[in-house]
Amino acid sequence: MEKLDVKQTVIDKAINYVAPTWGANRMRSRYMMAVAGAYIGASRSRKETRDLPSRIGDANADSLQDLPDLRTRSSWHIRNTPIAAGAINTNCYHIVGPGMKLQSRIDRHVLGMGEDEAEEWQDKAEKEWRLFAETHDCDIARKQNIYQQQDAVLRGELERGDVFALRTYKKRKTSPYGTAIQLIEADRVCNDPEISLRNTKNLIAGIEIDDDGEPIKYHVRTTHPGTDIGKFERKWVRIPAYSKSGLWNVTHIYKQLRPGMVRGVPYISGIIEQLYQINKYINGTVAAAVIQSYFTVILQTQTGQQGINPLVSTSAVGKDQKADEDYKLQNAGILEVKNVDEVKFAQPNQPSLTFNAFMQGMFEVLGPALGVPYELLIQHFQKSYSSARTSLLVAWKMFSTKRATLEWQFCNPVYEAQMHEAVLLGRIIAPGFLDNPLMRKAYLGAFWVGPTPGS
Repeated sequence: MEKLDVKQTVIDKAINYVAPTWGANRMRSRYMMAVAGAYIGASRSRKETRDLPSRIGDANADSLQDLPDLRTRSSWHIRNTPIAAGAINTNCYHIVGPGMKLQSRIDRHVLGMGEDEAEEWQDKAEKEWRLFAETHDCDIARKQNIYQQQDAVLRGELERGDVFALRTYKKRKTSPYGTAIQLIEADRVCNDPEISLRNTKNLIAGIEIDDDGEPIKYHVRTTHPGTDIGKFERKWVRIPAYSKSGLWNVTHIYKQLRPGMVRGVPYISGIIEQLYQINKYINGTVAAAVIQSYFTVILQTQTGQQGINPLVSTSAVGKDQKADEDYKLQNAGILEVKNVDEVKFAQPNQPSLTFNAFMQGMFEVLGPALGVPYELLIQHFQKSYSSARTSLLVAWKMFSTKRATLEWQFCNPVYEAQMHEAVLLGRIIAPGFLDNPLMRKAYLGAFWVGPTPGS
């Protein structure tokens, strides 16, 4: 049975000295409270759990303070840690792939259309969408089509925690549509210091919200905080979340993990420390193996005569050498030492026999945190077909969830903006689209077709 560790405080000792009975009652109450706890994990008296944090914080208090460091370290890992980069690529290849294509699926019963009429309307809507989406004109910077933007949005959300899409207008001769999308990286949305540098009840991490938590305006810095170009330019624009007509101006793509959470956290936030340690372990093992491979033969002599340069390749023998040699490790090295006449061949022991087993164990631990089974995480399928198939199907539960989020927060809003302009231009005939919410929703019905699990 566990021994309860209920210690007297300074106040308890003072009360015991003045009023022992009262002090005894206080201690009795303390013991009763300690015994009353039903969860061992909540115990503060057990040495195994006493170091666990017990601070209460809401979704923003528990994330916003750490968010800048989480973003920076997440990006560092994606650039420098293969398994982190692989996890991001695996998500993007299976969720977006070459692009999520629109299939219009209107609710013809609400719209009062026959089957043939509905098919004709859907074909027209899809053609207009492709006219808008499959050119670089849909990008304000004219660099990506909509399918490339889908990939950029997903990568930005996974790497930095969230990303913003701004609906802009720029008329070009090459397209009938002026609607264009501008992607904004997470770091650029931050508090305008002219309003409030610190977070307040209605301004949190660059997002103005009302008393119900609904976004009203977004504070967007004109330059990235980490840029070397125009880094001294500190200007912000405040963009309303919706236009006067009710159409969105900014859509925020992120995964809300808790109620009230206003900003997202990077995909690998929970395993950054483990990834860093694994990265150091891999680099150390590779470095040890490389250094060990340089020493091929060791000559041990009693005379200590200067012979072959100990730390250069055998191809350097016979060439002029400086007295004060600048030694450098190279392949096929021969090391000469003073001792007894003996020739030894170096026996490499790096990487160790436990390296593969250890790495496999670590990846099996990291996989569930990422929602990606071990086999898919390292792209190595050694077991049976059924086992590999099961791993892929398990991963697809996560992929389909993320795809749905991308559809709701990016694809559908962009389609709505394009369709809104198409109706205004008269390129799409949609009675009731602009003034009847039910009919508008019926017209905007759509599926997004992307990569499949395969067979």
